Amino acid sequence: MPSSFWRIIFVHSCIITGFCCYFNPDGNPNIPAIAKYFTTKGRYEEVNPYLIEDILAVNTSILQPPSAQCRQIHLTAIIRHGTRYPTSKNVKKMQKLYDLVKSSASGRDHWLREIQSQWRMWYTEDMDGRLVQKGVNDHKHLAVRLSKLFPSLVSEEKLRGGFIKFITSSKHRCVNSTLSFKAGLTELWGITDQEFDHSVNDALMRFFDQCTRFVEEVDNNPSALSEVDKFRQGPEMRRVTEKIADRLRVPYSDINDDMAEAAFYLCAYEFAIKTVNSPWCWLFDEVDAKVMEYANDLKQFWKRAYGYDINSKSSCILFHDAFSRLNKAASENRSGQQVTEAVTVQVGHAETILPLLTLMGFFKDSDALNSTNYATQAQRSFRTSRMLPYAANLLLVLYDCGGGDLRLQPLLNEKPVTFPGLTSQQASMPLYEDVKDNYRELLQGCDFETECQLFKSPA
Repeated sequence: MPSSFWRIIFVHSCIITGFCCYFNPDGNPNIPAIAKYFTTKGRYEEVNPYLIEDILAVNTSILQPPSAQCRQIHLTAIIRHGTRYPTSKNVKKMQKLYDLVKSSASGRDHWLREIQSQWRMWYTEDMDGRLVQKGVNDHKHLAVRLSKLFPSLVSEEKLRGGFIKFITSSKHRCVNSTLSFKAGLTELWGITDQEFDHSVNDALMRFFDQCTRFVEEVDNNPSALSEVDKFRQGPEMRRVTEKIADRLRVPYSDINDDMAEAAFYLCAYEFAIKTVNSPWCWLFDEVDAKVMEYANDLKQFWKRAYGYDINSKSSCILFHDAFSRLNKAASENRSGQQVTEAVTVQVGHAETILPLLTLMGFFKDSDALNSTNYATQAQRSFRTSRMLPYAANLLLVLYDCGGGDLRLQPLLNEKPVTFPGLTSQQASMPLYEDVKDNYRELLQGCDFETECQLFKSPA
């Protein structure tokens, strides 16, 4: 059907029901109108909508090296695992909400009848964050796209020759994402006579678990997220929970912030995993979705990003690892040797990428996110929906542009970004030496062991 048809349907549904969530005004009835607010539960395709039409589409013009003789010599790709099932903790919350809707919600709305008579609670606690088939495809497709973007690096010759290295977190969803990425390449090139190893390295890909100071002061410290708690009990969130209660026709006391989050996640998971515009999505309009997005951004801000210094400093080990690989490639290239590690594929979590982006200064707004400034943060750059969908990736591409002119291009989710602090004309692909100079303090300091020690108070 043409998009104009669906727009007419959308407008009519708004007029009749007074509620405009179920159909996406952009013209695709299978995509919830609130899909772009799903934070870390969002599809990669919402960040790069052109992939909806062609999942293997790439735009090589975004790379734009400063001269034709620039050639790619190394790629470090730090990638989040693909689409996954909810964790057991979230499944429990969803079950509680579903039971309430089945037993207590009333009304004749078609979406509510659909939940009560047709929809089944199919999520189980033993799914606990495991990779789904869509997550397998996320990584297979990403592998193919990277081979198209960087054909001299992500090539059959480099893979067979052992010049592509795979590192993963020990978590099942990350290991399976790594296997899927490799399968994307072996299927692309029809390789059946050779297998390719990967190594499990939680020190690199789950550094946050091994940073004692982070674990004690933030992760296991309930007061560290006081701003999140205040917002979840505040007026914006209360309005969302009251609107959900009104739509379900249950007492306000039945719907708390956990219930609202469970409903939001049900809409998000049904879409990410099964590509269905679920009846659960009717519980939110765009105003509500923005509040739910902010609640999660606030949590990520205080637990993984700029809220506390140790959040980003816990990623020092990964930061140094990336630059040591770049340095090695630069050194080998300078001396005329073949670069021994053309590509490094490192698969981890949203919690792997966000502290590193923070350490490097990306997406830092002038004001910190807190429980009272929701209204003034509408234009914030810190938006996990855009930064950290499933299969999110930070790419660092090293180029040799001749005459010792090495340049480094950063891309996030296959789109160029600019290193914070670099404002030269070639900011999207600056001189590698300028990048190192920009991060000189971190490269000379930022020691994981030192940063992660718990400070002992004087006796």
